[in-house]
Amino acid sequence: MTAKIQPSQGAPYARILGVGGYRPTRVVPNEVILETIDSSDEWIRSRSGISTRHWANDAETVAEMSLEASGKALADAGLAAEDIGAVIVATVTHFKQTPAIATEIAHRLGAGKAAAFDISAACAGFAYGLTLAKGMITDGSAKHVLVIGVERLSDLTDLTDRATAFLFGDGAGAVVVGPSDVPAIGPAVWGSEGDKADVIAQTDSWEVFRDGGQPEKFPALRQEGQTVFRWAVFEMAKVAQQALDAAGITADQLDAFIPHQANMRIIDSMIKALKLPEHVAIARDIETTGNTSSASIPLAMERLLATGQAKSGDTALLIGFGAGLVYAATVVTLP
Repeated sequence: MTAKIQPSQGAPYARILGVGGYRPTRVVPNEVILETIDSSDEWIRSRSGISTRHWANDAETVAEMSLEASGKALADAGLAAEDIGAVIVATVTHFKQTPAIATEIAHRLGAGKAAAFDISAACAGFAYGLTLAKGMITDGSAKHVLVIGVERLSDLTDLTDRATAFLFGDGAGAVVVGPSDVPAIGPAVWGSEGDKADVIAQTDSWEVFRDGGQPEKFPALRQEGQTVFRWAVFEMAKVAQQALDAAGITADQLDAFIPHQANMRIIDSMIKALKLPEHVAIARDIETTGNTSSASIPLAMERLLATGQAKSGDTALLIGFGAGLVYAATVVTLP
């Protein structure tokens, strides 16, 4: 007789129960960036919408920022660390290949023997992690999942590169995902376009350090700005619409739009393409936080809720997109 595997028994649905964020204490205005590139404050603001960003100090490590954001998310959810069954960390700036930083965070947080792993999906990393967490909840492999997006992009910024020096910031955002009796995280529309992998990339592989190699500059992020802009504006608006359609939500039923904080002009173009009505709250955290890659969506979500621009129970469209090129979009009920 063939043995029968018992089916998974998880919650019927999943939802975001709490959100938290951490921004480093140092605020860096455009004037500091202008010390190393030939540009102007007006040009930076007009091109990106960024006026300031946060840069981490030596003590504000990927782990420390994650712990701060996670503590706030747990408190917001009304849960303790021991309630967490899995920790997912989305980051591209944890520079150890192994072990995953998620294991250290789970241990220091007090999450016991929670499953823990990192994912590398650049600016779509948080949305990827959220989708994985939803699957774990409904599958029954975890009751509560902590999803963290965290970056120290200042470590990968070439301050002499006029195209990117002003873009990047540091920070961490976290959410707790748990069971729900009603649908509160919609179907994910995600994917990749690997034929465009060179459009956003690291200047050098870590292999340059092997056998004592010393590159002229520490590896940094570079991008083909115009190509990224066109792709994000034209293709990601389509993905965002697909996520709305998959969730059975129309633009006029949305309460908030929380896209990856890559560029204010990209955000404005997507709003126009999606024909979002004026009542929809728009996350514009990039103005004072910069592009924090995987941390940008949860940080922007936290700010919208903290400022009262959005409220618990609102329906929000999330979309992340970046290096790979990768993307992920979904509709959620805000915690």
